[in-house]
Amino acid sequence: MAVEELRKSDVMRHLMDALDDKQDIGHYGRLVFAMIARHFMSEAEVVDYLQQDPDFGEAEAKALYQQVQGKDYSPPKRDRILTWQQQQDFPICPDPDDPDACNVYRDLQFPDQVYEHISSYYEHKA
Repeated sequence: MAVEELRKSDVMRHLMDALDDKQDIGHYGRLVFAMIARHFMSEAEVVDYLQQDPDFGEAEAKALYQQVQGKDYSPPKRDRILTWQQQQDFPICPDPDDPDACNVYRDLQFPDQVYEHISSYYEHKA
């Protein structure tokens, strides 16, 4: 069920397909995957998926998951994904020219605490 839900997002579908094909999705691809997938999958499922990247072992996958979880990173917005994509070879966003592409907030329904965390951040910033 979680995999089907995540595949509603073009970014996640692209990353999951690449991982299924044992491709190196790059540091930021793995980070984006972990930041989003942790809201839909268990730690073990996220770690298992990340290990399909040939340049990423179990210890590294667990460390990334724990970092993302521990710092409670919110899923990245489209502009952040595009910025990170410019810093690596693997294209995180499959169609960066489409202004509707790679907006995970449009494609996925996150738990309420994600939206509350974001709202709280902007209230505090103001």
